[in-house]
Parts: sequence; structure tokens; C-alpha cells
Amino acid sequence: MSNWAWTALALFAVWAVTAFGIRAAVQRRRTGDAGFRGISGRPGSASWWAGVLFVLSLLGGAAAPAAALAGMPTLPGAGDSTALRWTGLAVALAGMAATLVAQSGMGTSWRVGVDAAERTELVTSGLFAYVRNPVFTAMTVTAAGLALMVPNALAVLAWLALVLAVELQVRVVEEPYLARVHGPAYVGYTARAGRFVPGVGRRACIPGA
Repeated sequence: MSNWAWTALALFAVWAVTAFGIRAAVQRRRTGDAGFRGISGRPGSASWWAGVLFVLSLLGGAAAPAAALAGMPTLPGAGDSTALRWTGLAVALAGMAATLVAQSGMGTSWRVGVDAAERTELVTSGLFAYVRNPVFTAMTVTAAGLALMVPNALAVLAWLALVLAVELQVRVVEEPYLARVHGPAYVGYTARAGRFVPGVGRRACIPGA
């Protein structure tokens, strides 16, 4: 079990460094701005909770394998299933690769958080042609894979926190912002691309609206 926990911890570290550290460095080199916008909304609001839960999910993602190394038991039924761990590894690696591809597809529009006064280009190509939030989808997949590698209560809670954070961020913060900034172009885009998976969460485009 300890080998899997160490592997999960190493993968999490690589994912965090590449998805946030290296990506921010690339963004700063291209634009002069690292792209971090922080937590939005007043404390206690839905948008504020989205940011807080996102941070907690990242902390939990690192803490879960550390807790496994410290002796935290796996969830009932998970046992020492090697197949489950290998499945988790494959899922985590696929999610990590998809995260980087989706982030790269955003180009200079990549941001962590939203600045309501800022206007960025609406990205609709690459993975974004099929899914409106492929970065979030890929991150959720990665976290699920890491949780399968160390299936303890902390890993599950971290994954659930990420899912809730993503749902709040997208529905309460990002979609209203994009609709306001891009208007009909964004409305048309939501009718073509799913929210998190292809074909699911598309909005009906009302002619003349």
C-alpha cells in the first residue's frame, strides 16, 4: 500500500507543478501576467465557497496519500485491490495529460478565477469544441484516479469537494461572466458544446433571443 501512496503523492506533486506552476510561468512569459485571479465574491457567497472548496480539495488531494502513509485505513471494500490501484493510475495519468492539453488550448485566455472587469477571448476550438470546461473535467478525472490509488475517506472527501467547487465555479461565476462578456456568441456556443462532457449540458438556443 505504501508504494501506491508514494506514487499517488508523486503524481499529485507533478500535476500541481505542471498545471499551476509551470502553466502560470508560461502565461507570465506570454502576457506578463501569471493568470491568477483568486477567490471571488464576498465571504459566505456561492462564488466564495467555490474558491474555498477548490483550495480544500487540493490540500486534501495531497493529504490523502500522506494520510495513507501514516496508517489511515482504506474504505470498506477497497482492501488491497491491485486492479483498483492500476485503474486509478491509468485514470490519473489520462486526466493529467488532458489537463495540460486543455490548458494549452486556452492560450492566453487561461486564468485561475475570474476578474469581472476583464475580457478574454472565447475559446471554442480543440477540446473546447466538444466541452465548455475541459480543464475542470480533466482535473476531476485526475482527482478521481488519485483517489482510486489511495481509496481512503480523505481522498473521497477531497474529490467531492473538487466536484462541488467546479459546479459552483462554472454555474455561479464563469457562465454568467461569459454570457455577459460574449453575449450571443457564448449563447450559441453553449448550444453546441456540453458543459463537462460532450453532448451533456447543452443549452437550447432560442432563435431571435
